[in-house]
Amino acid sequence: MSNKTCLITGGSGFIGSSLIPVLLDKGYKITVLSREAEKTKQQFDNKIETITRIGAISGREHFDVVINLAGQGIADKKWSDKIRKQLRASRIDTTKDLIAYFERATEKPSVFISGSATGFYGLKGDEKLTEKSIGDKSFSSRLCKDWEAAAKKAEALNIRACYLRTGIVLEKDGGALTKMLPPFKFGLGGPMGSGKQFMSWIHRDDLVSMICHIIETETLSGPINGTAPTPVDNKTFSKALGKALNRPAFLPLPGFVLKLLMGDMGKELLLCGQRVIPEKAVSSGFEFKYSDIDEALNAILSK
Repeated sequence: MSNKTCLITGGSGFIGSSLIPVLLDKGYKITVLSREAEKTKQQFDNKIETITRIGAISGREHFDVVINLAGQGIADKKWSDKIRKQLRASRIDTTKDLIAYFERATEKPSVFISGSATGFYGLKGDEKLTEKSIGDKSFSSRLCKDWEAAAKKAEALNIRACYLRTGIVLEKDGGALTKMLPPFKFGLGGPMGSGKQFMSWIHRDDLVSMICHIIETETLSGPINGTAPTPVDNKTFSKALGKALNRPAFLPLPGFVLKLLMGDMGKELLLCGQRVIPEKAVSSGFEFKYSDIDEALNAILSK
């Protein structure tokens, strides 16, 4: 059992809500940044502490681990100029506030895990992408680059910094799957566009385990791909989802409709995709519980 302390931003969200119980079981004392402090405490049976502002943290207060999961959902709304600014602010401003805390902290954290996404790599077709691959000039790539650049300032403070490039996180109580399930349940699901675009997915349980693995593996630093080792194309994913639900999955959603409805967001997130390989996680000895998309979806939807 650990007696270490952990600060988490975005702790009440889709990933944090699953991560925090695991860290509590490991003995961590957890503080969560939340605008709804009491509600967040109740969410975790009052087993955590909460703060409403990073600026309120004293330089004398120490956290062994800091995990930055804050950020407005990138696929929640069409990318207007206003939404693009909100997406940037919700990620980069919080990260800058954390760096400011690190700078004034008498004792620095031993590890800083900051969120990022596979969108970092941009629009690369079916090219296999590892942590060594570069991005492009697409909005999602530039957003992730700037987000990681803000977090990278922790390295100058001798803090082990890791940038978790998360893919499509699968579980039925949130994330992308909740948006996919309704049409598939009614037999109206199917591939998007050509169906050839790759989906770099990961079961939420594996992502939570990977975060714990990163905390405990001192040799890991820099970008780390938070994806399963077996990305699949959209057509294969749609077929697997239909099979898990015992529903047909052959009705395609034309690409031009997605572009019309969602603009650049539809193009970058739904029609292009990335084929991302978690090279660092695998080489560091991390073992996935779910490497097969059929097994992952069956486990999720049989609950």
